[in-house]
Amino acid sequence: MLQTKGYAAMTAKAVLQPFSFERRDVGPHDVLIKISHCGICHSDIHQARDEWGGSIFPMVPGHEIIGTIAQVGSAVKRLREGDRAGVGCFVDSCRTCTACREGLEQYCEAGMLLTYSGRDKDGRATQGGYSSQIVVDQNYVLRVPGSLSSAGAAPLLCAGITTYSPLRHWGIGKYHKLAVVGLGGLGHMAVKIAKALGTDVTVLSTSESKRADAERLGAADFAITSRPETFRRFQRRFDFILDTVSAPHDYNAYVNLLKTDGTMILVGAPEKPTPLEPFPLIMHRRRIAGSVIGGIKETQEMLDFCAEHGIESDIEVIPIRQVNEAYERVLRGDVRFRFVIDLATLGD
Repeated sequence: MLQTKGYAAMTAKAVLQPFSFERRDVGPHDVLIKISHCGICHSDIHQARDEWGGSIFPMVPGHEIIGTIAQVGSAVKRLREGDRAGVGCFVDSCRTCTACREGLEQYCEAGMLLTYSGRDKDGRATQGGYSSQIVVDQNYVLRVPGSLSSAGAAPLLCAGITTYSPLRHWGIGKYHKLAVVGLGGLGHMAVKIAKALGTDVTVLSTSESKRADAERLGAADFAITSRPETFRRFQRRFDFILDTVSAPHDYNAYVNLLKTDGTMILVGAPEKPTPLEPFPLIMHRRRIAGSVIGGIKETQEMLDFCAEHGIESDIEVIPIRQVNEAYERVLRGDVRFRFVIDLATLGD
């Protein structure tokens, strides 16, 4: 077993603290990645505080992982020692169901194996990227294009693919009008990627302070959702709405902003459900849909797309000892737009 250092939540809602644990040895199909950077996702906070239920403790969060391959198993052919590599939200799946065979491992019928707070085949709890190293089957490892920085690429493995996947699945691009609800870690990636796809993007936010950022990122318009005139102004305006907000809010308020046959796509995951009113959907054949990350093939496609278009996440790099402060700042919306942990600070 490989002795590994990290930061963990020992119980629900506990502050994260230094934690030593064991990784499995490198098997024939595995690679060992020395982690250099890991992004902080809002879902890390939900999981560490058991807000969705079912969290496994002790928990080392983190599923936006970038590092360098330090060892490869005897059967590994496509990856080499010294390569930069990434690991996203899952590290295995059943590999045999229809979804897995179609490259949609995120919808595995047996359930994808989460990078942390999951149970591996041997019953051990998986542990994430707030740590010095990770062992992953080669089939669930991504290549990181050379033009992307390690810190700027880390959030692409969750925030990037979470927004890229629905944009590609619904064919959103030129001639479409898209509203992005929320301009945080997910929302700012949605604006960048949609802009690169040629989409007319409007940002809908609760904060006037986000206006300049929205314009800088490529949004054609911006509006404040606390103002009733916003919902009058944009009535039946959009082909698609991408809702990135992870805090509880009223989905019904946005439905009337869709055209007939418009689609509202949910990628944020609040801890409490929201009741839906059927008639605004029924009377205009509108849809509310959901989407979660992407499969390995699509995630690699996203990384290559971002490299081609010069897209990285806007980040603030922190030492790991500041992780608890970063969690509180995420909840206050006090980050532009994603924290990334420099794991070189783990031994400080």
